[in-house]
Amino acid sequence: MRASAPLTRDLLLIGGGHAHAILLRMWGMNPLPGVRLTLVNPGPTAPYTGMLPGFVAGHYERSDLEIDLVRLARFAGARLVLDQVTGLDLSRSRAQLSARPDIAFDLVSLDIGVTSSVTPPIPGQSQLFPVKPLGAFTEAWDRFLAAVHDGEKAPRVAVVGAGLGGVELAMAMAWRLRGVAPDRSQIRVTLIESAGDILPGSPPALRRSLRTSLLAKGIVFEAGAKVTHLDEEGVHLSDGGVVNAALSVAAAGARPAGWLSQTGLALQSGFVRVDANLRSVSHPQVFAVGDIAHLDTSPRSKAGVYAVRQGPTLHHNLKAALSGSALKRFKPQADHLKLVSLGGRSAVAEKWGLALTGEWLWRWKDRIDQRFMERLNWLPLMPAPQPIRGPQALGARELALGQPLCGGCGSKAPASVLGPVLEALDAPRRPDVLRGAGDDAAVIRFGGSSQQVLTTDHFRAFTLDPYVLAQIVAHHALGDVWAMGADPQAALASVILPEMSHDLQIRTAKEIISAFGAVLRQAGADLVGGHTSLGAELTLGLTVTGLTSGRPAIGLDGGRPGDLLVLTKPIGVGVVLAAEMQGRAKGHWVQAALQQMLQSNGPSSRLLRTFSLAMTDVTGFGLAGHLQTILNRSGLSASLDLDAIDWSDGAIELTRAGVFSSLYPEAVRMAPTLRASGSTRLDPRFALLFDPQTSGGLLAAIPASRIDEMHDAAGRLGLIVPVIGVLSAAGPEGPKITVGP
Repeated sequence: MRASAPLTRDLLLIGGGHAHAILLRMWGMNPLPGVRLTLVNPGPTAPYTGMLPGFVAGHYERSDLEIDLVRLARFAGARLVLDQVTGLDLSRSRAQLSARPDIAFDLVSLDIGVTSSVTPPIPGQSQLFPVKPLGAFTEAWDRFLAAVHDGEKAPRVAVVGAGLGGVELAMAMAWRLRGVAPDRSQIRVTLIESAGDILPGSPPALRRSLRTSLLAKGIVFEAGAKVTHLDEEGVHLSDGGVVNAALSVAAAGARPAGWLSQTGLALQSGFVRVDANLRSVSHPQVFAVGDIAHLDTSPRSKAGVYAVRQGPTLHHNLKAALSGSALKRFKPQADHLKLVSLGGRSAVAEKWGLALTGEWLWRWKDRIDQRFMERLNWLPLMPAPQPIRGPQALGARELALGQPLCGGCGSKAPASVLGPVLEALDAPRRPDVLRGAGDDAAVIRFGGSSQQVLTTDHFRAFTLDPYVLAQIVAHHALGDVWAMGADPQAALASVILPEMSHDLQIRTAKEIISAFGAVLRQAGADLVGGHTSLGAELTLGLTVTGLTSGRPAIGLDGGRPGDLLVLTKPIGVGVVLAAEMQGRAKGHWVQAALQQMLQSNGPSSRLLRTFSLAMTDVTGFGLAGHLQTILNRSGLSASLDLDAIDWSDGAIELTRAGVFSSLYPEAVRMAPTLRASGSTRLDPRFALLFDPQTSGGLLAAIPASRIDEMHDAAGRLGLIVPVIGVLSAAGPEGPKITVGP
């Protein structure tokens, strides 16, 4: 993760809209050295609006219209922050977020889209589901279809707003309900419009064609009627009529984010006013594109085609503004081709006042949409680093051709290196040092009956987001303390920053220290100092102490035959992180892996230390390797049940596809006594037993006589602690691990 040039400027993209998605792809192909690029978006994917009617009609899966922002960000060398922006402080050049500290920027671009709305607000509006943002709407549509299929809801829908989007949506809904509703005669889709006709202001030819299609599909059109309120009876109209509907959808209007009004930006009806360069007319450090922008020089309707065409101009102008070169104008076309789906696999096309209808037009639209998605989701392979030419030392070429080094625990030195080093380490000579190297943490006599545990951990970055990385590092370092059954006490930070400007050093270090402090405070510990330096890449670590408060520290040697093995987190984040580095992991898998690594082991430790005499955290040596350490120290064997283990999202699919962490081969060597049948060894879950975990869960041995008591206590705390295996006496050949289905 080494930068190609010293970082000197922060470019912040807010929102994963179409223009920003195109910009990310173009940036990956042609970046501006010295710029740290950041994208903030609430989720790891962004929906493509052009395919929404096809999804609603059942022609596409939801995944078909999702732009994977995780892959795009990795390709562009951008950090992706999964959070919601709640405001902009333009006097301090900072974006305010809902779940983390502000992010500073030198230049910011907005592509946050809009929300469908009925204005002014009406009673019962919470029952009117907005089409935009699309992510929430697609989930609601899936739930509604399932309820209709099961007979729990009537197949009756009201669509408020008969603009192009509303008409297209109503026809798609009517088509889909025909394949879902148990009784087609009960289907009723009603289109509501306050104007006297559909598509107010659109060409007559398009309106005529769409009116014919609506009539053919039995869609009821309520013209010249305003919605007054919603209640359990349905949607109430200004003419006294009531539209009975089990799902009411707002496809009318476009409401910009409310926080924009507090920024001081020049706005037009709430939308950011921009000039021909897509730059704010009031604040030159702000750009805006897509539906949220109002183009002062050439106002246009809110259509995705304009956002797509703005992407290349935005890419050029952001680079120009950051490098001091000339900007160029965005020239929107006077009219654009409208391809409108008619529910089934047919469409109407309109341009220059002419309209055509046919199935071939739907196929044409489908090809356009599919090509757009392929362009964003199937990214070109970047050229690999060129090997060193000429003579090299023996073995150097083989190492250079190996798999790129993973981050997180995938970058640890292997056990084959650590073993000989630790064997050469002198045993502790001080009487107050009770345990040295070889356990999860050193144990020191502290005061009377208390013991202090001491551990340190650090690794190279696997994400470009220093705040999230620091949080994970903190949880990971605390894992050793929690595994010993201790309560965290204090920590020292170790921070290596990549080469960057003075301002960016301050910004980055503040994010890191803030994240360290938040996690440590939650654990009951204090951050009391540390050390910083500059290096080739971002590397973070913590040294942590903990106190046992009168209890002996839990080690690896307390297991007994018959004890049941429990595990507190899924296995597989190592392969997900390796796949993300290769651009092969789905965004949702990466998001789930990050959430898993950000989960504290504190509640589980406080539960398990009441029952367990042998416990460890599962990290770089994988589940098999860390279980092997318990077996070696306790003189036992174990059996594991693959069906009982929880696996990280996407881990099995990726392993089946041949993706492994760079530390995987060494992790296999950590558990040489592992035994399994031939069929089990072919199971991708078997390979995941060796997957190195970052901020992994706790593995503990619980007496079988107390397992029910432990599960009852876990239930009261809202914890799930599955039993994954059992310990047994070792045979004459010594400790071994047996794996079954």
